[in-house]
Amino acid sequence: MAGYKVRQFVSTDPQFYLSRGRKDAITIQGLRNASRWKVQRVFAGDYDRSIYLVPLAERQRRLEAIDWIESATVSRVWPDRIVVRVRERQPIAFVNLNRGVMLIDAHGKLLEPPAQSHFAFPVISGITDNDTDAQTGEHVATFLRVQSDMGYLMKDVSEVDTADPEHVRLIAQADTRAVILLVGEGNYAVRYQNFLKHYQDIVKRSPKAKVFDLRLDDRITVKD
Repeated sequence: MAGYKVRQFVSTDPQFYLSRGRKDAITIQGLRNASRWKVQRVFAGDYDRSIYLVPLAERQRRLEAIDWIESATVSRVWPDRIVVRVRERQPIAFVNLNRGVMLIDAHGKLLEPPAQSHFAFPVISGITDNDTDAQTGEHVATFLRVQSDMGYLMKDVSEVDTADPEHVRLIAQADTRAVILLVGEGNYAVRYQNFLKHYQDIVKRSPKAKVFDLRLDDRITVKD
């Protein structure tokens, strides 16, 4: 009976109500790129009733369904506040799809670019609108292998074509020109450094060349 009375008290007494008129009624921490409106909408039905009645696990589930949110926690702060802590996903590249340009994280999660955002990432090409999650994950895994192997040299790369993981293609900046490099399935940094070492000599012999095959470690072939 005592427990019932306590529950009735914290469920119905106005001092525990989540107030629309209080700016800090819901505090959101860790939000940078995710939509604040989407987060606030999760709690739209919780105003003007006790925070005791807020189903924390369900609110967490709905928050983690928002594209940019990787994980979230929801806590009651008595008597009348809710605190939300989110960890956002970290994009690693752009993807060009039929529906538009998207960002993508290391787990293959597609993310809507926030309004007025400024990101400097390479593009992963080869991903399509019809790819399954598993297929998208394979493209991302190939990109991450290239990124890891290339290290600081990735600063020169504007696009990684992962359509065929055994025949990766890079678009990179050589001097002031964009060149297409066929780098195969490994030794990306070694092959790229070898290309840079011989690039000036290659340009002298083939000044209009834009496509180079680096898949054999001991030679560079100019492609038509």
